[in-house]
Amino acid sequence: MFKIIVELFFLVIIQVAITPFIRRLAFVLGAVDNPNARRINKKPMPTLGGLGIFVTFNIGVFVLLRDQFPTHEAFSVLLGSSVIVLTGIIDDIMELKPRQKMFGIFVGALVIYFLGGIKMNVVNLPFINKQIDLGWWSLPITIFWILALTNAVDLIDGLDGLADGVSMISLVTMGIVGYFFLHTRQLYIPIACFMLAACLLGFLPYNFHPAKMFLGDTGALYIGFMIAVLSLKGLKNVTFISLLVPITILGVPITDTIYAMIRRKLNNRPVSQADKHHLHHQLMKMGLTHRQTVLSIYAISLSFSFISLLFLLSPLWGTLVLILGLLLALELFVESIGLLGEKYKPLLRLIQRIINSRNKNDPTVEVWHLGQEKPEQLKNKHEKKD
Repeated sequence: MFKIIVELFFLVIIQVAITPFIRRLAFVLGAVDNPNARRINKKPMPTLGGLGIFVTFNIGVFVLLRDQFPTHEAFSVLLGSSVIVLTGIIDDIMELKPRQKMFGIFVGALVIYFLGGIKMNVVNLPFINKQIDLGWWSLPITIFWILALTNAVDLIDGLDGLADGVSMISLVTMGIVGYFFLHTRQLYIPIACFMLAACLLGFLPYNFHPAKMFLGDTGALYIGFMIAVLSLKGLKNVTFISLLVPITILGVPITDTIYAMIRRKLNNRPVSQADKHHLHHQLMKMGLTHRQTVLSIYAISLSFSFISLLFLLSPLWGTLVLILGLLLALELFVESIGLLGEKYKPLLRLIQRIINSRNKNDPTVEVWHLGQEKPEQLKNKHEKKD
């Protein structure tokens, strides 16, 4: 174990050393993110940061920690992720259409399913203790899982260090869950999670605000793809809890993606059409600075990770209570920052109606809304105190 920890630190150093060379390569290839109406950056910024992460991670897999990984699976993941990285490189240079990127992810997912044999096979239902063999449904569910998580990480890559930090928190949590809670001999899965997190840590100094280099679609797609694949390895025989844990760990990108789809549908816009109403955009509209927004989302991601660990320690009834509390808190948060628009606030309006109805039933309570003139009774009370 000590050797593995040393190798992880070495991966961080390799990532720090290799990134300046990838940065120069990005300028040579023309993989540069120029400022526009949708971008936060004010000057041209090199992308392709994910290429360095891809190279460093595979140095770890095939050189530093070669004895930890099964050969066939390692090469299958390498091939599948290579398709993703190639798709990302082309997109960073030429800007692909959404369906073209989806096709690249789809091909990478097929490699993982058929060549790597990494798939979701069985679902264990709670309460009735019944096991369902997914059969031919295994393919579409596995493909959907990879497509969804890959795109979720890609969508949150909107601020310096955001996707990098959130993914790093998620990977460390997945590694902890895999090492301590999933009783399996496949320890190379949590090791791989820690390895990818180490690569992201090495890239973070270049990516945190003010960034010297972006992950680009190369990085965002690769990280999302790897998180999806690594989480699938822990879902061979899916239970209610084992399915819930990775979803909760990735709560930030999944929530942002789901609400982005709902928001665009409500506004009669294509789901693939980009906008500036994501989580980080809304927090910045509230007055937070670039760094404060990123750090706030880090804190939210850490909260999701902590809740995921509570799921593993709670009885079934406790898990149900946690789910209910999490959904209510999430809805209140989404409505308060206007993630679906200023008009969408059903839960907040319901709470306001309940408060107002109680105040009307109590004649001693004065309802005074901020911005309105004080009621005469309140004015008289303050005058008497003076």
